[in-house]
Amino acid sequence: MYVRIWNLREDHDLTQREVSEFLFCDQSLYSKYERGVRDVPVEIIIKLAKLYHTSTDYILGLTDCKEPYQ
Repeated sequence: MYVRIWNLREDHDLTQREVSEFLFCDQSLYSKYERGVRDVPVEIIIKLAKLYHTSTDYILGLTDCKEPYQ
């Protein structure tokens, strides 16, 4: 999951600071999410899925399909 949120951020040309501002958290906390130092709360996974227009299942590694469910 941690590699996926890093890849999604990179694919969308966003910085950690931009994503952390979207999530209303510190950049250092978001960095810990990407590195796997801290578990990502469900609320954050949902917000990331909305930001990247993907499914929570993709972020969690349950599917390789980036497209959100219809």
